[in-house]
Amino acid sequence: MVKPIIELKNITKRYDDGFTALENINMTIEPGKFYSLLGPSGSGKTTILRIIAGFTDATEGTVIFEDQKINDLPANRRKVNTVFQNYALFPHMDVFDNVAFGLTLKKKPVKEIRERVLNALKTVQLPGYANREISELSGGQQQRVAIARAIVNEPKVLLLDEPLSALDMKLRKDMQYELRELQQRLKITFIFVTHDQEEALAMSDEIFVMNDGKVLQSGTPVDIYDEPINHFVANFIGESNIVPGKMIDDFQVEFVGKTFECADAGMRHGEKVEVVLRPEDLDITKPEQGKLVVEVDTQLFRGDHFEIVGYDEDGNEWLIHSTNPVRDGKKIGLTFEPEDIHVMRFGEKEADFDARLEQYEED
Repeated sequence: MVKPIIELKNITKRYDDGFTALENINMTIEPGKFYSLLGPSGSGKTTILRIIAGFTDATEGTVIFEDQKINDLPANRRKVNTVFQNYALFPHMDVFDNVAFGLTLKKKPVKEIRERVLNALKTVQLPGYANREISELSGGQQQRVAIARAIVNEPKVLLLDEPLSALDMKLRKDMQYELRELQQRLKITFIFVTHDQEEALAMSDEIFVMNDGKVLQSGTPVDIYDEPINHFVANFIGESNIVPGKMIDDFQVEFVGKTFECADAGMRHGEKVEVVLRPEDLDITKPEQGKLVVEVDTQLFRGDHFEIVGYDEDGNEWLIHSTNPVRDGKKIGLTFEPEDIHVMRFGEKEADFDARLEQYEED
């Protein structure tokens, strides 16, 4: 088992006005992985980064770094560096001096500073930019300078607080690839804050999904996408069709008035549940061949697929992704496999969810 580099144990953050930003947060961060804290604005993501960095104190709980409690350790003595959303570069300094700033404060030898700064600029693909002014750089270049300034100090953990949010869409996607490649090359731990689901799914080894100061679910991108624990996660991570249902038996669920085979088990007979079907898992067929029949209401072309909205006879809305267009007003059948159905029980905690999955995987 890999020894964690960071552990957050029962972290709670309350402010003087009574607002609770974080409630009983537990996280285990392993070395050399890319983690994302994913959630809407105000969910507590940045507060976690600030507590790890030492910029904010936790009201309760323990922060452990390499087996040592660091709650009282000043920020400048922690082996982490932060890349901020606005980059926080010094406009009156050139690129070299910005990157060298931390090393200069530590009074490192001039020769060492020069070597480390030039290596850091090479690492972020900015060789030859040392003498440029910050005002001469594009947004993407400024972001790379901010990363170079962070990695030049050789941190064991790099904290990134929505560093791509100010970039246009194409540059943002390019920088996603560069950040992921950089993390794999440097082999240091990245903890990345974002509210962009696609970004988190594309870049991360593991994701913590947050809302209202709590971690709702954690796991690999595939686990969270395929097995959301509740309505919020299912809706926040990608697009979903969510309808009410009832568990008939292990591996059998009823929804829209029919009983279907599914891949879920461990729930009570007759328990009310919510059923998730992703739009890309619905295949269009003739009405008489479909497990469901819907009437097409509208459709939009999204470049690589058509986004089709239809309604079944009970008035449930269904979102379908297809590479082929369908005429508005036409009735179509929808088919899907048992593995495409995901059943969510109301109020289930992540530990109970994981235990239920583990039990039936063993069986």
